Amino acid sequence: MREYRWAIEEFHAAYAAGLDRGEIETWPDFFTEDAVYRVTARDNAEAGLRLDLMSCEGIGMLRDRAFAIAHTEMFAPRYVQHQVSVVQVLSTAEGAGGTLIAAEANYLLLETLIDEPTRILQAGRYKDQFLLRDGVLKLRRRQCVFDTVLVPNCMVYPA
Repeated sequence: MREYRWAIEEFHAAYAAGLDRGEIETWPDFFTEDAVYRVTARDNAEAGLRLDLMSCEGIGMLRDRAFAIAHTEMFAPRYVQHQVSVVQVLSTAEGAGGTLIAAEANYLLLETLIDEPTRILQAGRYKDQFLLRDGVLKLRRRQCVFDTVLVPNCMVYPA
């Protein structure tokens, strides 16, 4: 499982770098066609409640979300920085479509508005299912479970 852990760490580095550079329209490229992406408060996740801060099902919704952020939504200029650590590979399974890898990692999302101090936007845990097919690793499912129920006014970029 060690080789998968390294591949996932490299994945996280590329994922974070793209979002941190503001390349939001490349974000869907990290996902499979049937991907599910959710950002959920920890208390809701632990209670099994489907009340998400952000939710996308399928690559089409991910592309729509990315397009909206890049071209239609109005928000103050900002910088974001993703910190990802403590990657754990939980299980692997071979299938006809490739290798499914269940993994988790801690994440910290920092946000700086141009005229404000940097603040912690979210701290939480990625609960992921990756698909490794033909040497390419993509997210099939990502649930970002953040620790607090109090969130700033808006969340522009994905976790």
